[in-house]
Amino acid sequence: MTRSTTSQHGTEPLVPGAAPLRGLGIAAPAGPPASAGRFPDGGAWRLEIPSVEGPVPLAAVAEEAARLGVPVHRVSQGSGVMMLSDTEIRDMVALCAESDIELCLFLGPRGTWDIGGGVRSSSGAAGPRARGYTQLAHCLADAERAAALGVRNLLVADEGVLWACHRLRERAELPGDLRFKVSVLSAPVNPVSFALLGQLGADSVNVPSDLTVGQVAELRAASPLAMDFYLEAPDDVGGFVRLHDAAELIRVGAPLYLKLGLRNAPGLYPVGRHLLTAATETARERVRRARLVLDRLDAFGADLPGPSPRPASALPRPVRLVPVAEAADAEGGPADV
Repeated sequence: MTRSTTSQHGTEPLVPGAAPLRGLGIAAPAGPPASAGRFPDGGAWRLEIPSVEGPVPLAAVAEEAARLGVPVHRVSQGSGVMMLSDTEIRDMVALCAESDIELCLFLGPRGTWDIGGGVRSSSGAAGPRARGYTQLAHCLADAERAAALGVRNLLVADEGVLWACHRLRERAELPGDLRFKVSVLSAPVNPVSFALLGQLGADSVNVPSDLTVGQVAELRAASPLAMDFYLEAPDDVGGFVRLHDAAELIRVGAPLYLKLGLRNAPGLYPVGRHLLTAATETARERVRRARLVLDRLDAFGADLPGPSPRPASALPRPVRLVPVAEAADAEGGPADV
């Protein structure tokens, strides 16, 4: 076990095996400073199981989490609100409420499913972003539908969709307690981009899993925004397996959602009955991966800041942008567009 550093500005990394190396005369190099950021409930980290693609996989997650003693804080779904019936969404909302788990559903159509050929080019073009007025409108309709059915966390992969949804939330046309999570499919890779997403209305942001611990610390220094991080990333977003980095990522990145994806797993989006067995069994395995992470974290004891209690939904609120017209009205002058 590493020696504890109590200062919020401490730089001693939380690395398994540091103690025996120190005994051999090999000191750990200084790491980035520790984050003083926390969730509003005081927790430094939470657990998220992604790709939970409907009521049956969700029930499997709840069952496996109870069996393995894994405190799942949030589950997210990637096929989208549009691929779920009202009954399925209601069932997922009810099961999450019973299990003290927050539910996050993906918004609307995306460019990668559309007829535009650019996303299949070597550059990937606009990727998963909403193409044109119609897809933007469909995403907003998805947000209204999900919110009306009781969902309070929505996954977004487009900055315009995010800003529009946030504006509707500010105008009370969407619930004030609705939260927006930015997908890894449009993840920021520098501090300004990370902070800007918070200004546009994001409440948590999935950053890429190929960022170094130092780069995660750089993003954290730019904004109090909650960060999501795949400790194991699906193949289509890199396939990285970083379970061993969990403690150090918590130390520098808190408040942080630890996400357990799955390498070497079949693609599920959009899911359907033909993929139900794969969706259910991969959901179970993600919970097992989470148990492996918890076992590693337990070894650090009091050196590691603790998790949020469950249920947990409140998130840090970063400073938001104010629309130009509203800012001008507040100052009593005309808008300078």
